[in-house]
Amino acid sequence: MIHISRGLVETLLRLASESDPDSTTIPLAVTQARDLTGTDLPEETPVFTHFYMPSKGDALNAVFGVDLKTPAAQTPGIFVSHPLGELKVTKYDDLREFVFIAVPPWTTDSFKAFDRKGTIQEFSIVDVELPEDSHLGESFDGE
Repeated sequence: MIHISRGLVETLLRLASESDPDSTTIPLAVTQARDLTGTDLPEETPVFTHFYMPSKGDALNAVFGVDLKTPAAQTPGIFVSHPLGELKVTKYDDLREFVFIAVPPWTTDSFKAFDRKGTIQEFSIVDVELPEDSHLGESFDGE
């Protein structure tokens, strides 16, 4: 079972809506349940809680397709919006261990999780809070 925070889901759906009709791709990272407030998940359970937003106008990223600001191997998930309504992994999507996809009307009913092969994965949206001194949950734009 994959776990993702409600706050992250709501933020991703808002970002997808704001970028519509363009697609958006956002790397996602996890926090161990022991570091979260409001969950009864086992301590070692990873929960998707935050994202890394690449900077707009990043010339290096645009030319080489590599986001150098996102920590390597720390984003086991990725969010991809499909404004044209394909609620499945496509050959054009960037892949990670887990791929979260949303389509219009940008609600939790149109939000699904997949593995990198495109198989639908069961997931739960959890109500958790990040530690107050944490920078997690913010968007990182390299500034």
